[in-house]
Parts: sequence; C-alpha cells; structure tokens
Amino acid sequence: MLTLRNSHVHLISVLNSSSFPLCIGGEDTHNSHINWWFLKQRKLSFPRERKVHRCMKVVMASSSKNTKTMTTSQTVKALVTVKQRSGGLLGNLVNGGLDGIKDLVGKTLVLELVSDELDPKTKTERKTGESNVHKIGSTEDEVQYEVRFELPATFGNVGAVLVHNEDHNEIFLKNIVLDGLPSGSLHFACDSWIQPTTHTSHKRLFFANKLYLPSETPSGLRKLREEELVAIRGNGEGERKSSDRIYDYDVYNDLGDPDNNIDLKRPVLGASKQYPYPRRCRTGRKPSKADPLSEKKGSNFYVPRDEVFSDIKQTQFTTTTISSGISLVLESLDAILSDQDLGFVSFEDIDTLYKEGFHLPQLQANGLNVLQRVIPKLLSVVNDKQNLLRFDAPEAFKRDRFFWLSDEQFARETLAGVNPYSIQVVKEWPLKSKLDPQIYGSPESAITREVIEPQIIGYCTIEEAIEQKKLFMLDYHDLFLPYVSKVREIKGTTLYGSRTLFFLTEQGTLKPLAIELTRPPMEGKPQWKEVFKPASHSSSHPTNLWLWRLAKLHVLAQDSGYHELVSHWLRTHCAVEPFIIATHRQLSIMHPIYRLLHPHMRYTMEINSLAREVLISANGVIESSFTPRKYSMEISSVAYDQLWQFDLQALPNDLISRGMAVADPNAPHGLKLTIEDYPFANDGLLIWDAIKEWVTEYVNHYYPSPSTVESDQELQAWWTEIRTVGHGDKAKEQWWPNLKTPKDLTEIITTIAWVASAHHAAVNFAQYAYGGYFPNRPTIARNNIPTEDPSKEELEKLINSPEKIFLECLPSQIQSTLVMVVLNLLSDHSPDEEYIGQYVEQSWVENPTIKSAFERFSTKLKEIEGIIDSRNADTNLKNRNGAGVVPYELMKPFSGPGVTGKGVPYSISI
Repeated sequence: MLTLRNSHVHLISVLNSSSFPLCIGGEDTHNSHINWWFLKQRKLSFPRERKVHRCMKVVMASSSKNTKTMTTSQTVKALVTVKQRSGGLLGNLVNGGLDGIKDLVGKTLVLELVSDELDPKTKTERKTGESNVHKIGSTEDEVQYEVRFELPATFGNVGAVLVHNEDHNEIFLKNIVLDGLPSGSLHFACDSWIQPTTHTSHKRLFFANKLYLPSETPSGLRKLREEELVAIRGNGEGERKSSDRIYDYDVYNDLGDPDNNIDLKRPVLGASKQYPYPRRCRTGRKPSKADPLSEKKGSNFYVPRDEVFSDIKQTQFTTTTISSGISLVLESLDAILSDQDLGFVSFEDIDTLYKEGFHLPQLQANGLNVLQRVIPKLLSVVNDKQNLLRFDAPEAFKRDRFFWLSDEQFARETLAGVNPYSIQVVKEWPLKSKLDPQIYGSPESAITREVIEPQIIGYCTIEEAIEQKKLFMLDYHDLFLPYVSKVREIKGTTLYGSRTLFFLTEQGTLKPLAIELTRPPMEGKPQWKEVFKPASHSSSHPTNLWLWRLAKLHVLAQDSGYHELVSHWLRTHCAVEPFIIATHRQLSIMHPIYRLLHPHMRYTMEINSLAREVLISANGVIESSFTPRKYSMEISSVAYDQLWQFDLQALPNDLISRGMAVADPNAPHGLKLTIEDYPFANDGLLIWDAIKEWVTEYVNHYYPSPSTVESDQELQAWWTEIRTVGHGDKAKEQWWPNLKTPKDLTEIITTIAWVASAHHAAVNFAQYAYGGYFPNRPTIARNNIPTEDPSKEELEKLINSPEKIFLECLPSQIQSTLVMVVLNLLSDHSPDEEYIGQYVEQSWVENPTIKSAFERFSTKLKEIEGIIDSRNADTNLKNRNGAGVVPYELMKPFSGPGVTGKGVPYSISI
C-alpha cells in the first residue's frame, strides 16, 4: 500500500517487485516506513508510468477510510543499550543473577521523546507519552531493550530523549538508537549513570549526536539546553553525594588532616596571595574542627558520577586498591624492617629487589588479594607459604646495569628522560640569583669562568659559547633555596639550591660541566656554596669522583621532586582540572567544542581525587618519600605563581621560552631547535602539529568567521570562567590569549589537548623505566654532602667508605620500595586506554567533513609511529641510539596495555 502524506511517499512493503515494482499491499503500517529517497537509493524503477499512476489511485482509494490514522503518525523504535558495570547495575545484587536484573530494568526504565520544534500553539516542548522498555537480548556485558513510539505527523524531528529510572538501583546507559524515522537512524551517545527515582525526581536528558552552536539550536531544544547546564552547575551548597553530577570549584583545602594530628595541618592552596593555585572539584565536606579553613578529612573524595573509572580501570587503579595496597606494602616492610630509616647496605642488596625479592610476612587472604590487584607484576606468589615482592628490572637497567653511573646518561635524560621540561639555554653571564641577598646571601654563582672555560673545547670564552648557544642549565636554585632551612628541620632529609651546567658537544650530546650546591645563611652560619666538577677514574682524585657522584645525587633528587610536583602534577593534572570543570559547566553536550574536548577529559577528575587522598596529601607518598617532604605542595604553589603561564603550555612557546628553539618560518614546524637531537622536542612537535591540524579543520568547520566565535555565548562564558574562576588567582595576567577568532580558539584548544595528551605522556609513562632503579633517580637525599662544614670523622668516612656514604644518602628501603610500587602503577597503561587518533567520537563519524578530518588525523599519527621508529634506528642520533641506550618512544601514539614506555592517551587517565 502506498500512501501520500505531506508530499512524502512511504513504502510499506514491496511484493513481487520483479514483475511489478510498485504492486504494494499490506495493512501493517508499523513494520516499515521508507521514504521516496530510499526507493531511489535502492534503484527501484518503474517500467511504465501508467502502472505507477494506477497503483497510486488504488492506494488512495483503498486508504480513504484510514487516512487519519495512517497519515498522522509513524512508528519509531528505540533500541536501548545498558552496560553492565560493577558497583552499578549488578553491584547491588551480586547473587541475584543477570537475568533477574535485566527483567527488572525492563519494567522500570521509561523513555520519552522530545521534538526539536516547539509546539506552534503553546510554545512549549513537544513530547511523546512515556513508554517502558522491554528486554530483547543480551551479551556478556550489555543488555538491550526496545520500546516503540507513535509519532504524529506534526511532531517534527526528534531532538532529545528523556529517561526515567524507576528502579531502586542506578544503571549505566550506553546509547539509544531510534529507527523508523524518515531521515534514517538517529543516535544518542549517552555513556552516563542514571540514578533511580529514590535519589532524584529529575528525568535525565540526552540530546541526539547532531551538534549545534548555541545560536543554531532548534527552538524545541533551547530551553532544555540551558536547563541542563544549570543543573550540572549546582547551587554551590551542601556536601556532594557520590551519585551527583555537579561540577563546581573549590580551593585545595583537603590535603591536610589536622583533626587526626595537628602536625598534619597544611596551608590552603588557592584564593590567596601567599599560595595561589588552580581550583579543584568542590566536595562540600564540613570544616575541620582543628582548622576551620580546611575540609574535614573523610572517605568522600567526590567526583561527578560519570567521571569514575570503568570496570577495567577500577581493577587497575582505584582508591580502595591503591590505598590498601600501599598500606599493606608499608605494613609488610614494617614487619621486615625494625628500623624505618634503614638504608641499603650495598648495591648487591638493591639488586636483590629485582632478583630474589622481599620475602613478605604471611598476609590475610584479603590482604594478599589487594596486593595482587594493585601490583600483580611485582608480587610473585611462590607457594602458599611464601610471598615475594619482586620488581621487574626497568628497561634502562636491563640494557645496562651501570647506566646510572654515566655522566652521558645523566645529561641524556634531560633531553630524552622522564623530565625533558627543565633544561634551558644559558642566556647571560655571570649567573645570579634573584632572591633577596639580605636573606639568602650573595646572589653571585660560584661557577666561574675558571671552572668552565677549560672544559669547553673549541671555544675561547664563556661569552662565545653563550652566543653560539652551547651552554645549558638545570636551575633549581631560586625555587628550592627558600625552603632549605625548613626542610632541614625534618629528620632524615636535607636540601640545597642547585645549578647544573652542560656543554653541547660536536656529537650533539650534552656534557656535564659543573654542579653548584648552595645553603643559605641559617642557624648562625653564613651562606655556603661549593662547585663540583665531573671526574674520571683515570684523571682525577678518587675523592673528587665520589663527591661528584654525591652532587649528582642531590641534583637528581631535586629534579625528581620538580618533575613530580611541577612538570607532572602541576602542569598537567592540576592545571587541566579547571578546564574540565568549566567545559561541563559552560558548554552544552551538543556544543561542538564540548565534543572536541570530551576525549581529553576522561578519568582525570577521578585520578586527581585519588592523588589528593593518597599521593599529595599530608604524610602521603610524596611527603614521605620526596625531598621537599611536608613543603612539597607549597613549592608546587610557588612554581604556579612564578612559572605557570597558559600560553607557555603550548609546546612551541615552551621551547622558545627555555631557549631550546627559535621561531623560523622556513624550518619544519616553524621552529629551529637549539639542540638538533632533542628527542622529546623532535617527536613532540610531530604530535603537536598533528593535533593542531585536526583542531584547525574542526574549528574552521563550525566557526567560519570571527563573528561566530565572538557571538558564541557558551564559548565566551567557558573561556571567561577558566581565566577568572578555574585559574582565578591569575585572572589579571596579561598573557591570557584573547578569544575573538577561529585562530585564537584553535590555539587554545590545541594547547589544552596537547597538555592532556602528549605533555602528560612525556612526563608519566617513563617513570618506572628511569626511576624503577632508584639510584638513577633518587627521590630524596637524606644527608648533607660531606664537604659542608666537614668534621674529621666525616672526611675519614668519605676516604675510607665512600660507597657507604653514598648508600646512606639514598632513600631508605621503605621510601625507595614504596616509590617503586607507585611509579610502576603510574607507568602502566590500562587495557581500556583510549589513544589519540584511535578512539573516535560518534558525533565526528556522523558529520562527513569532520569524519574526513579525523581520518587524516588518524593516518598522520600512524605515520608518526614510523618516523619515530626510523629516528630511533639512526646511529647519528646519539641521544636515542647507542649501546645500552633506551630508544625514545614516549611520543609513539599507540601502545598495548602494561608498562611499555610508549603510547599517548587522549587524557590524563593515570
């Protein structure tokens, strides 16, 4: 039967098409609705126009009795996919059985369709009636449901779905697909937890995958779009519940635990001139009794419900397993070691960690279970009566067990190690501190030309070497010097301000020239500073060789602290969280920029919450095992105040600011590197350019002119909130980019995407490779260098037992083992990792222009894999190729699960 309705032709069923293509019959209008366009696509032809007319007449006559019914409605089928997740749908009924849950949900999940057009008479949203879903099938981890709707002809296009969960348990709604619409299937990517009516009376709203700028939003969806954003923002009151979807800001006032111990009180970071800081997600916990400025410590480290880890991720890295696992490791080591400060007696003892391992005491079954989940690769169960904590040998140690002693390796890691963000070119001479000399002593460096010039072969003077950009530096002098006296009050640790100078050789590698350690005036003693030079076994006194090694140990401990607190935590995890909060609060889920940023936000808020609870909290892993100890987060705040600028988070700008590159329009990437063989920069620029090309195409598609950027109210509110709230302590800085043109927007989005993906990958996924053998990257130096205020006994010990002095300065057995456990966890890729260019948003696929742009992006990243492989095979590139050298693979976009030392996920997911 063929029906003409509103100039549309609908095919109900086609019978005997070979003899008569349009001989149509059947009365069931619910089985199929196919428009005339479909006939053309299927190449159905009509041999004689006369037959077509005859058939039309018959249809019209035959349908005259049912014209009202058949021309005023159409049947639409909704296919609903619910994903099974632990802690959600099945978590509350472990023994109830899968089928019982499916049937239960089928009776209680209610859907309602919303038109994208307002009712012309009432000017309100057009909605269908509510309909319950029923189960039609299942797989191991998904259940599918179906519901049918009768849409009147005047309903317009479906733009949204309202979902009501009348069950007692939350469910995870993966997606909804509508079939039977004239325009084809309509997809809704949900990926969200739906709370039951016992938690909320509000229906959940999901928009179709079609994206709109605010001004383009269809009339029927405008109010809903605005109301959804208002709901997500919350009202800033009350304590957040784990089921909430509220995104709001607060200061870092939950790092301490003064109610438990007043010594665990920590300063509030953020909203103060003394301790400026980015904002975190608000939890709304009650104030501490001992310190009203701080939040009361508790188990509620809230993150919005949809930010939690997936099942696979939860088994790898959750609050429960990591905190319990670390506690069990500490308890086990406590049982083994009677002295908490006990160090390793010899390097052979250190090697035991990778061979025989630690024999752990007998653990309860649940304790062993947690350890096996947290550190499965580290815990070897030999038999029922013997447990070993045995570490995998890190890649660098596997290739060369003496790699950590090498000055070449020490220098190489500044360019191709886990912290490639600190090395900078020397721009002026002499080196001088900017700190107040009345407090910290003489600002002039003790590194003189007499120390440097004999070592810079081929250059007569320091000035000549600086002009040719041959001198480089790690500068931890002014950042750490103000904390030296404070840190030294803590038992079992020490601190210096330091500078380390390097020379760029003809081979393109860096050669260490000198290390300067400085102690400010303190305890009635004057300023102390000393310069240490590299020494070899053949050409220098053995004492100088060991002093050089000890000086390197102190610098490496500072570099480890700076890396973890600034390059890693501050510049990625901490700085990105306000971007994520603002994106949810100000950009609708149907906003193109929300969808562009969405993959870059995955898991970050959850991992940051875990960090506040376990890693950066008072007496947490960082405070117990890293040099700044209880002042670690204060130093992070100082670094934010003095060093963090949004514009310098862009890789090209970062390189230029450190003198590691200069702008050159004729060079690849528009930059000329100061050190040609700088693996992080070379590979990173490939990723930066690929991201920028992809973002440029995406942005230009949706924003063809500056006026479209400036008139986008959601976008402007988003950027304003990032600057004035999320990073409000820096709101008045002049370096914030304007947001007036598509080019401005492209640069901003590229920077955020870079930081969340490649910047984080560069400073995270090699932590175990280089820090897993802790003498290479000690996180703490426990003793002063022997030449500072030396006693006769200390000098004799240096002469007679230099190795013992070195080992005693390294982290203790508990400190080093704990850090190795954590570094292994942080370096591990989850099986559900989403890598850039691999995962694709559904809304990108449905737009042909965006789909093509993404395919080019994905192809480019696959090409980058090959380029990096070829660079690592080039024997002329000595910073990434050579005997015992670990190839630089951190910027290779893709990876399998585990500790691989490569792979660039979209987001800060660990």
